[in-house]
Amino acid sequence: MTLPEIEAHIESIANNQLLYDEKNFDARTDAIDFLEFHILDRIGLLRSTGSLQDRLTELYHQAEELKSKLEEIDNKLFQRLKLEISRGKHSGKAFEALVREYVNFENSCDDEGYDNLDIFINRLLSLHRLPEQSRPLEPEMVFYQKTPARVVFELVKETGFSKDDVFFDIGSGLGQVVILVNLMAGIKTVGVEFDPAFCEYSEECATMLGLKDAVFVNVDAREADCSTGTVFFMYTPFRGKMLQDVSTVLRRESLQRRIRIITYGPCTSEVAAQDWLYLISGNELKTARHAEFISATHRTFTHA
Repeated sequence: MTLPEIEAHIESIANNQLLYDEKNFDARTDAIDFLEFHILDRIGLLRSTGSLQDRLTELYHQAEELKSKLEEIDNKLFQRLKLEISRGKHSGKAFEALVREYVNFENSCDDEGYDNLDIFINRLLSLHRLPEQSRPLEPEMVFYQKTPARVVFELVKETGFSKDDVFFDIGSGLGQVVILVNLMAGIKTVGVEFDPAFCEYSEECATMLGLKDAVFVNVDAREADCSTGTVFFMYTPFRGKMLQDVSTVLRRESLQRRIRIITYGPCTSEVAAQDWLYLISGNELKTARHAEFISATHRTFTHA
C-alpha cells in the first residue's frame, strides 16, 4: 500500500458517517480491523525505511485517533447494553432480536470459525480483562477454546428446551455458553470448570449481568454433581479415558431420568460410539455443527 493509498483510506473511513451510528457494528468492526492490521501496520513498516518520517508519523497519529474514536462508540454501546441486561431486559427471544440489530446473522464465516457475531458477544457478555490459566491441564484435557457464538445460537434454536430443563456445560471455560443459553432459553444453566481462575471469571461475568440462574462449579468433571442436569453440552473438553469416564458418569444419570447430550467438535464421533446413546440430530456427523443424543432407554422421545 502506497502513501497516497494510505491517505485515501484514512480519509474515507473518517468521512464515512455510517460508522458513527452505533447500530452499524459490523461496518465499524471491519473499519477498526482495517485501521489496525492494514493502515497502522503498513505505516509502521514504511517508517522503518527512514523516509517521509514526519508525514508518516502524522498519518499514524491520525489513524490511531480515528481507531480510538470508533472504539469509544462501542465502549459506550456495550456499557449501556450490559446495564440493560442486568436490569432484566433483552432475555429470551428479545436477546436474539437485540443482537440482530447490530450483527448481520447472514454474514457468517465460510468455515466453523469466528466472526463479528463472536466479537459482539464477547464484548457484551465478558469483562474487559481475561484471566490466565491457573491450573495445569491433565494429559487428556483439551486446551480451552471458545465455542463459536453462532453454534450456540443454533443449539438453542434447535434443541427445544423446556422450562424445566437444566443445562450443563462440561468444561465451561470462560462461561460464555452457560451465559448465552441462560439468556436465550431462560432456563437454569450450570458450568463445570476445572480451572479456578476461569470459574471465578465466569461467576463475575454472570454477576455483572444479573444472571442468578447461571452458576459455575469449580470441579473435575469426573467428580461433578450432575444429578439436576437434563441437557449436557461438551465442546471436546477432553479425550481418551477421561472422556469415557465422564460418559460413564452421564450414563449413570441416564438411568434416573431422560437426559440429552449435545456435542461439538472432535468428541462427537467418540460420543456417537457410546452404545447407551441414540443420535436424534446431526446425522451427518462429519459436517454437522453440533450433534444431539438421547439416552437409548428413552428412544421413544420425540424431538421438538
